Amino acid sequence: MVETLHGDWLTQGPQIEDFEDALSAILGARHVISCSSGTAALHLAIATAEVGPGDNVIVPANTFLATANMVRMVGAEVIFADVDPVTGLMTVDHATAAMRSADGAKIKAIIPVHYAGQCAAPLALHELANTHGLSIIEDACHALGTTYEANNETYRIGGCAHSVMATFSFHPVKTIAMGEGGAVATNDERTAIRMREFRNHGMVRDPQRFTDTPGSHDDAGVPQRWYYEMHQPGFNYRPSGLHCALGRSQLTKLDRFIARRRELVDIYDQLLAPYAPIIQVPARMADCTPAWHLYAPRFDFAALGISRNALMASLFDVGIGTQVHYIPVSMQPYYRSRYGTADLPGAAAYYACSLSLPLFPAMQDADVDRVVGAIVRATGLRKT
Repeated sequence: MVETLHGDWLTQGPQIEDFEDALSAILGARHVISCSSGTAALHLAIATAEVGPGDNVIVPANTFLATANMVRMVGAEVIFADVDPVTGLMTVDHATAAMRSADGAKIKAIIPVHYAGQCAAPLALHELANTHGLSIIEDACHALGTTYEANNETYRIGGCAHSVMATFSFHPVKTIAMGEGGAVATNDERTAIRMREFRNHGMVRDPQRFTDTPGSHDDAGVPQRWYYEMHQPGFNYRPSGLHCALGRSQLTKLDRFIARRRELVDIYDQLLAPYAPIIQVPARMADCTPAWHLYAPRFDFAALGISRNALMASLFDVGIGTQVHYIPVSMQPYYRSRYGTADLPGAAAYYACSLSLPLFPAMQDADVDRVVGAIVRATGLRKT
């Protein structure tokens, strides 16, 4: 970052390509297009997939607002899929049920969300999408570093072996941080070219693609140095050189961050196990090795005799922050007004019992013990 500040480029410089190359090597994807946020990454991916008015996109109800909102921003409609009440993940069965509920509407894409760092059978979703001519766009904002097994092979989330694109977020709470930032991975060159243009106002600088030849070249047929064209409008979704320099530095620590998060999850599991079934540790998906972003046990608040809000307040009073991931997007007033009240019992059940506890690489083992101890004191729990 210091070198960037002393250099000639604070934006649109070599740091962007350096970061993209480093991330591409980690993911195993041919192309990485960095951008200003995870939300921008979703918008880039959905728009580049030519989703628009008249189209529908399947989105799991258990996700952050942006996953559904970016579908609406291109003029398409959202079909909310239910999720597993234990894992919070949309499975192929949930996606199939959502397709059946569409009642003949034109579905263009499915956006699986790798919630908390876990994925649910990407190969099965890929096969479903292929059968119906749909695109898979992975919301992998929680899952940088996650791998999964399929057909006796190991795949990395973001390698796009079973999707057209995968989107990532580098918000400060994510596994690596750029301050704000995001990226889209793809193996399709045409898709990558379109996304690079879309993130930069739609500007085309490749002389081979110019359409207004008299204005683009001089009398000798040499491209004009200043010339560019816009074939379709785009946005300013460019990341700055400073953000990419920070991201490049963070990528060198990725393996350490992932390993420490896994260690902390194991400690949480060990300390919370004696309090089952009133507190249940996160269930593991088969054939998935997660790079954990969230640690969200499920609580039986009725059996505890304390509300989730009261427990969160009690923990906050002793310096422990918690959060709920997420209020099902289908429950938001905008979407209820647009689509009516959705009957998604899995999403409702998961929302009712989940609570995300602190999880970040700088935590000490003793911090996990303090969190669990504070929960025990606040609830009066006894080991089973």
